[in-house]
Amino acid sequence: MDVQQLRYVVAVADTGTFTAAAARCLVAQPSLSQSIARLERELGVALFTRAGRGVVRTAAGEAFVASARTTLRAFDAIVPEVEAVRGLTAGHLDLVALPTLALDPTAPLVGAFRRRHPGVTVRIAHPEGTDDLLSAVRDGTCEVGISERPAAPGRLVVVPLARQELVTAFPLGAEVPERIRPVDLARHPIITQPVGTSTRALLDDMLTRAGVAAAIAVETDQREVIIPLVQGGAGVAVVPRPVAEQAAGAVVVRRFRPALWRDLAVVHRDGTPSPAARAFLALLAHAA
Repeated sequence: MDVQQLRYVVAVADTGTFTAAAARCLVAQPSLSQSIARLERELGVALFTRAGRGVVRTAAGEAFVASARTTLRAFDAIVPEVEAVRGLTAGHLDLVALPTLALDPTAPLVGAFRRRHPGVTVRIAHPEGTDDLLSAVRDGTCEVGISERPAAPGRLVVVPLARQELVTAFPLGAEVPERIRPVDLARHPIITQPVGTSTRALLDDMLTRAGVAAAIAVETDQREVIIPLVQGGAGVAVVPRPVAEQAAGAVVVRRFRPALWRDLAVVHRDGTPSPAARAFLALLAHAA
């Protein structure tokens, strides 16, 4: 087994076909297929099975790909330290962030990183929720995650960030008090994200602790339409304060009483990060 075989397997897993994987790896498709076939003979198990025009991972393939990603990350981190000294003139950073944290703090952090290292490409993935984000970091799909501070991070390293306030957005013309209590919110139809998402969990927990029930008017995983839905009069929404402030003048924004906060954090695997991830984490340390 060699590193190139690992790259071939991961490429097939990512693209779904041997042809697309060969194109990504800049190798002839027969050579890639033969290399994976040799690897499967060495392992004594099949990693992929045919499915229409593509392939899917077997159970053994699922386990192998997760370990292969981690191994490749570790291998790619074994570079001369002079590369970091020279200012990271190339490479990429795989980042995963909760969609509700895209505007803040992800955008400012990525902007600051890119200003320092313009040669590095940042690839940002959006998970369904916190559990998916942590899984992406654990299995090596992404190297750094920006999330709510997890209660049980497992083997991940957690770097605390600032807290983020959540507020309520009402349609223009709504007559509401300056500070909103959960019982006030429950009097309105609510636009929210599906169960399992970070903001929905905060909303449900707040209402439960207050002992009130609310009517869910619209449930959507398309976060970018939540403010337009509020503007259209479909209901009210609980959103991060930076999102509400960006829509200032288009909706009525009210803080909660008491204020509703969530703690944010950056998470990454323990061990030796890639030069790009190391630079990103150094940026956080400097900002703190």
